Amino acid sequence: MPPGTSEVKHYHNKSRQFFYILSGEAIMETNEGKFILTKNEGIEIPPMIPHKIINHAEEALHFIVVSNPKSHGDRVLIEE
Repeated sequence: MPPGTSEVKHYHNKSRQFFYILSGEAIMETNEGKFILTKNEGIEIPPMIPHKIINHAEEALHFIVVSNPKSHGDRVLIEE
């Protein structure tokens, strides 16, 4: 994920996701707050929880996302 970019805030009706940071620093924003994640850290996002990942750093962010069931077609955007 390039420096200074973010996803659009969204949630998934069925998909549970796990984000694992390979390099860089991320901010995961949910309704419960903002969580800073660095290399070798992860966060689980249950279904129906609005979230977005942000790369506020000056370096690229590399991460893995595992979704179960698959998240394609299960994304609901939230207007901010």
